[in-house]
Amino acid sequence: MPDMIAEWLSQNDIFTATTMLHYWDGLVTTVQLVFLSLLLGLIIAVPLAILRTVKNPFISGPIWFYTYLFRGTPLLIQLYVIYYGIAQIEGIQDTFWWEIFRAAFYPALLAFTLNTAAYTTEILRGAILATPQGEIEAAKAYGMSWLMRIRRIVLPSAARRAVQAYSNEVIFMLHSSAIASVVTIVDLTGAARNIYSRFYAPFDAFIAVALIYMVLTFALVYGFKRLEHRLLRHLRPVGS
Repeated sequence: MPDMIAEWLSQNDIFTATTMLHYWDGLVTTVQLVFLSLLLGLIIAVPLAILRTVKNPFISGPIWFYTYLFRGTPLLIQLYVIYYGIAQIEGIQDTFWWEIFRAAFYPALLAFTLNTAAYTTEILRGAILATPQGEIEAAKAYGMSWLMRIRRIVLPSAARRAVQAYSNEVIFMLHSSAIASVVTIVDLTGAARNIYSRFYAPFDAFIAVALIYMVLTFALVYGFKRLEHRLLRHLRPVGS
């Protein structure tokens, strides 16, 4: 099989070692962008989701506005506003921040992080509100403080309920990362676009990258299925 693949690659003009390396670089960029945005978004979303459930409107209100803003506008518009808007901030080009945000990767990372944090906040908020009241009352009777109840009862219980919805958000972010190429980032889609413009072969270039996205998606689905199986093992009959 490797010999057949090598022979096929040697007989075509598009999928050469150079273009395959270009796809690989795009894949690495896509994985880095998606992984970092999801990680940072989850770190931001956990405390925001907890504060979003607070009844004080001065605490929950600003968080509601943030989630409404980023869930109510297209990610592409958010990317454009952040990418082009940062350069318009007065004096930023004279600070060290410009060394960071002059490259397209970091504005895209900021846009993706804020977007996924907004969605994840609402996912976790719904899961937190669905915590059975009996579990909370039992924790109070046991003498747990509010912080300990959140850490040992509410968040673990909410994580089990939120894993399915969060898996959809992760896959959505993987697919949405394709828009990063519009701000000059050479991700998977950007690599396919470059190969298409060089060889004028749109079907070959974009079908190849579609297959790569499908493989990544199936890997994520499998990983979340395993995680869900582990988190919900207490619901299965004994011995199953």
